[in-house]
Amino acid sequence: MIESKLVRGLGRWDLVAIVINTVIGAGIFGLPSKAYALIGPYSLVAIVICGCIIGIIVLCYAEVASRFTTTGGPYLYAHEAFGTGTAFGVGWLSFVVRVTTQAANINLLVVYLGFLWPPAMGPSVRIVMIAAVLVGLFVVNFVGIRQAAVTTNLLTVGKLLPMIIFIAVGLFFVDPSRLSLGELPQYSSFSSAVLLLLYAFVGFESSVVAAGETKDPQRDFPFALLVGLGIIAAFYIFILIVCIGTLPELAASERPLADAANLFMGPLGAGMIAVGAIISILGNLNTAVLAGSRIIYAMGERRELPGVLAKTHTRFRTPYVSLAVISVCTFVFAINSSFISAVAIATITRLLIYATTCLALPVFRRRADMPKALFTAPLGVGAAVLSLGLIAWLLTNVDFAKEGIGIIIALALGLILYVCSGLFGRFTEEETLGPEQPKE
Repeated sequence: MIESKLVRGLGRWDLVAIVINTVIGAGIFGLPSKAYALIGPYSLVAIVICGCIIGIIVLCYAEVASRFTTTGGPYLYAHEAFGTGTAFGVGWLSFVVRVTTQAANINLLVVYLGFLWPPAMGPSVRIVMIAAVLVGLFVVNFVGIRQAAVTTNLLTVGKLLPMIIFIAVGLFFVDPSRLSLGELPQYSSFSSAVLLLLYAFVGFESSVVAAGETKDPQRDFPFALLVGLGIIAAFYIFILIVCIGTLPELAASERPLADAANLFMGPLGAGMIAVGAIISILGNLNTAVLAGSRIIYAMGERRELPGVLAKTHTRFRTPYVSLAVISVCTFVFAINSSFISAVAIATITRLLIYATTCLALPVFRRRADMPKALFTAPLGVGAAVLSLGLIAWLLTNVDFAKEGIGIIIALALGLILYVCSGLFGRFTEEETLGPEQPKE
């Protein structure tokens, strides 16, 4: 059993912290200006729509997750609903999305660090900083799941406090006239802004991956997903109100929250936001390392990727090989990409993964052999159908000729690994067991 190698050390509020940390990362610190440049004050409408879309998808995840207690998350759900082939595609894409998301977030972390220490933006120093962050996260996750959870909880508090101060002070300086919606934006611009802002909401699925290390996953996952999303949506709406209402040059800002805070709290406030952004991104990266390593760990257990990925440390009982692999892959991608370029690939890939879990909901409801769901999604199958329709609409706004090529290359690489793992697995099995003996 997969979970026998791991420690069940995550409680209900640990999971809420993981949801908040995986969702509130780099996105809200970098995307308000990009969305505002596309559709102006209508970015407020767009972010509410994003919250509603993700809310419907989260309902599907909450029901599906309440059936399982083993590690894997979306990969496991696809495996049980659609078989090995689909599960491998979902698992591999889940790994890819963790790498691209971490690469995007580390790049923005360096941008905010450059606000406090300008030399960080230099090419050589940037590479050193990226490496140092990844090594630190590897060590934290290597020494145990409880240490990773404690780090996540501390980083959650550290990221929310500056945001609370930013909102509480900034609301007094908001110019209501800047929130006036005015002329409707073009449909293409609006839909592009929704797709862009969606990145600020994705990542919640990381919390369900570590089911094998959760004390009561079937009951705690629905609670953590729904409570976490509610907290996140409230923060995002108020942050965007403050940014739009206080920063006239929002569309051109690279660090919108820090620039806005500088206007109404001075350099000290801007520095506080920069520190908060760095803490926020570190928390997001920490949970991404946790979830990403567990996905390829689960795939290694099933020999869909090399079995060495399923190795756990004898003392710390953590999947150290998987942790090392995701850290190295993230480093390589981060030093060769930028924040926005990685955001596009990460968002598209996640939408494809979300679609498979939403499809799994009606499949599991029809099967009598599945574990009972301890949470029933309102609207039921209707929520799944609506989620799939919304995902399809979002994907119609994607330039696949530009952004889809990276996903295709990633899938091709995964397929090669899948075939090689299967061949190597059969070879080692025959080597261990010897030739098949004739039946008597």
